[in-house]
Amino acid sequence: MQPQELKSIISKGLLSFPVTDFDKNGDFDSKGYIKRLEWLAPYGASALFAAGGTGEYFSLTGEEYPGIIKTAVDTCRGLVPIIAGVGGTTRFAIQCAQEAERAGSHGILLLPHYLTEAGQEGLIAHVEAVCKSVRFGVIVYNRNVCKLTPDSLEILASRCPNLIGFKDGVGEIEPMVAIYQRMGERFSYLGGLPTAEVYAAAYKAMGTPVYSSAVFNFIPKTAMDFYKAVENDDHATQSRLLKDFFMPYLEIRNKTPGYAVSIIKAGATIVGHSAGPVRPPLSDLKPDEVSALETLIHALGPQ
Repeated sequence: MQPQELKSIISKGLLSFPVTDFDKNGDFDSKGYIKRLEWLAPYGASALFAAGGTGEYFSLTGEEYPGIIKTAVDTCRGLVPIIAGVGGTTRFAIQCAQEAERAGSHGILLLPHYLTEAGQEGLIAHVEAVCKSVRFGVIVYNRNVCKLTPDSLEILASRCPNLIGFKDGVGEIEPMVAIYQRMGERFSYLGGLPTAEVYAAAYKAMGTPVYSSAVFNFIPKTAMDFYKAVENDDHATQSRLLKDFFMPYLEIRNKTPGYAVSIIKAGATIVGHSAGPVRPPLSDLKPDEVSALETLIHALGPQ
């Protein structure tokens, strides 16, 4: 897929990050992952991010990564495009990006590099090196230790034709508006804050109507209903779902750092599509938290 084709795909519709299936020993469960993707693919997401943040990219080994991406590509071929998560050190991100390209992924989401802070010059060099290591489209994830300025993005846009997307996980209005006003149609813009539904209407007002939904992993119908409500400015439906589900859901998610991923796996288990446990350093929800989540999910009705 050419970079501009990927840009067109991610410029509309709902995106999502499937969780990565692990067995009881914490090893990759390919059969479970295939079943998960077969279940989610028909619900209408524009693209799925394999081995992304919700897919616990940060806990995967270099040896198992290519197999996870190839499994996703092969399972979803002709159904939904697969964008691979890559990140960490520059050389490891390049290694993963090239493996994703060989596996047939349609592009990559460049997650923040590991641990250390860096200046804009270093961030530019990092993103540029990854972009130039592959031919397909690259989306950069603006979050945590990778916060790019409008000047930096303008430089990257001039040097890297295949950098076609900007996903924001910072949530600061002024920088986001400044980036959008500076770069205009050069990028496709995605909302990327955890539980993006809470911020979806605000991001749409800033020119970013597309976002990725983690809850799509266990309530795909509701996730699509909410996206359509945002798309159609259906404020009544948005308000109802925020009040009845998303705000009490956030109360559970916010109890422990890392629960933004753990709660998704718990939800998948509740609806009969268990992906196994999370890998350390994340921890699974406690029984009372699972019970509270189950009550919220069942109140939504069939998915």
